[in-house]
Amino acid sequence: MADGVGDLDLYLFHQGKHYELWRSFGAHPVEEGVRFAVWAPNAQGVSVVGDRMGWEPGVPLTRRNEQGVWEGVVPGAEVGDLYKYAIQGAHGQLLLKADPMGLQHEEPPRSASVVAAPAHAWGDADWMEGREARQTLESPVSVYEVHLGSWRRPDGTLLPYGELADPLADHALGLGFTHVELLPVLEHPFEGSWGYQVTGYFAPTARHGSASEFMAFVDRLHQRGLGVILDWVPAHFPADGHGLATFDGTALYEHADPREGYHPEWRTHVFNYGRHEVRSFLVSSASYWLDHFHIDGIRVDGVASMLYRDYAREAGSWVPNAEGGRENLEAVALLQQLNDHVHERFPGVLMIAEESTDWPRVTRPSWDDGLGFDLKWDLGWMHDTLTYMKRDPIDRKHHHDQITFRTLYAFHESYMLPLSHDEVVHGKSSLLGRMPGDDWQKFASLRLLYSYQWATPGKKLLFMGGELAMWREWDEKRELDWWLLDHERHGQIGQTLAALNAVYRSEAALHEGDCDAGGFEWVSGDDRDRSVLLFLRWPAKRHTGRPVLCAFNFTPVPRTDYVSGVPFGGTWLELFNSDAAPLGGSGVGNLGRTEAREGGAHGRPHHLALQLPPLGAVFLAPEREGG
Repeated sequence: MADGVGDLDLYLFHQGKHYELWRSFGAHPVEEGVRFAVWAPNAQGVSVVGDRMGWEPGVPLTRRNEQGVWEGVVPGAEVGDLYKYAIQGAHGQLLLKADPMGLQHEEPPRSASVVAAPAHAWGDADWMEGREARQTLESPVSVYEVHLGSWRRPDGTLLPYGELADPLADHALGLGFTHVELLPVLEHPFEGSWGYQVTGYFAPTARHGSASEFMAFVDRLHQRGLGVILDWVPAHFPADGHGLATFDGTALYEHADPREGYHPEWRTHVFNYGRHEVRSFLVSSASYWLDHFHIDGIRVDGVASMLYRDYAREAGSWVPNAEGGRENLEAVALLQQLNDHVHERFPGVLMIAEESTDWPRVTRPSWDDGLGFDLKWDLGWMHDTLTYMKRDPIDRKHHHDQITFRTLYAFHESYMLPLSHDEVVHGKSSLLGRMPGDDWQKFASLRLLYSYQWATPGKKLLFMGGELAMWREWDEKRELDWWLLDHERHGQIGQTLAALNAVYRSEAALHEGDCDAGGFEWVSGDDRDRSVLLFLRWPAKRHTGRPVLCAFNFTPVPRTDYVSGVPFGGTWLELFNSDAAPLGGSGVGNLGRTEAREGGAHGRPHHLALQLPPLGAVFLAPEREGG
């Protein structure tokens, strides 16, 4: 670091191929003070101002090259100093900017950067060594999505990272989740953006503590056995004066043309993905979180808005690409570059796309004309399933295709099934609030919804509060309604999730084929009159492992001796029943086991006579592996 920005750094940066900018740009303590380096090609001058200098007149930096990298040392400066760049813009205006590559910033609403040298003595070697084998498409991955600012917020107080780690681990592990996913903790000025309007792409928010404390937070979760996925936002950035917008007095990180550089839906700026330095900046940001904070996966927010030039734009308010189309070819190239680098540099890290359209090959390798992600959120499944579950059970038979349609595309991509924060805000109601009927039916339907999610091929994600069966929508200014756990039926929803996660992990058939068409087989998907679904999940090794039969009754009418064809005779064990009395159900089921009888059904040589509970699900498997 003391050597400054080298010629190779400059070359790679301006070629769009520097993936570790934090090592040379930003603020770095050196023997004589602190060295600063920043990119501002159209600035007439750049100086460092801060609390050490009384915020004026500042220490000028030297322009290193024609492409506008400025560098210099502030004598006597040290870790903990507050600073900004005072930039004389292209038109003579004075701009005070936070460091784009600052490793720490003041707690909002203050906006200065902080000279920092984040460090931590990591104790997660065992986790990191086993991560690649643990995070495959054949592994059980169930994710608890968390907004740290409102998970626990006693008396409205934001808790520090150190006070969040163990309680969060206790809770998520008690529910059986394998990972937590954090809504963006990258520094952001407006709490109401939930972290999705970022100004500090290399710094965790100071609302909960320092960068070093966030390292300790991740380390603790790893030592407890939890993976950590981070939401990351390369689609847009806010217009706050201290941030990236018009950084040197011109459109630098964003497009100058508002038809490309302004996001009308979010009123934010869109990155110029075709600019080499911007690509270096974004790939370096993602790499920094993986390198310095040991993050296990990155969920890329707003991918659809990146891929389409006309996203949220009316006709005539967008610019076609060089070929005359609506695809953002530069964004495609960036995403491929990002995913290729991450997979090469950080084997085993999961790259996850929030992509809401039918863009092809999102989870296929870049060399095979794909975007290179590992997983894609299946927002179509989420929409169809919640719409179906919201219907009165008597009407569901008229909309049966809504719950079966997914199998037409389920293996075109590798999917994660999300019931995320977006589904419990903005007047949509909580998940429990969407369920029809009286209170008993609402709770039974919520257990059925989670059972269907956990049985359906795809990795799992549930937003915090779903385990409490909250009645109200999520509010980022309030903590979750933990008091609900004083009521038995709310606690039983968490017990249901724990049971689902346990069987999901223990039964290879329920996770090995999450992203493989060979792992799913319809038994009966056409019984619309009784709103019943039956399907088999298969493990990767069909001949040695055992399948799991998943049966769902989407009506409040128990189904007695419901015939299901099965491939094997003998005893079938009931692995899970959402209507079990300890989970708050009525206790209808198969008494833990049932015998497969001679005589075929549904094209299979044996059959079961199942007791299907009202608004319930049962999972069964042959007692012996391989039948």
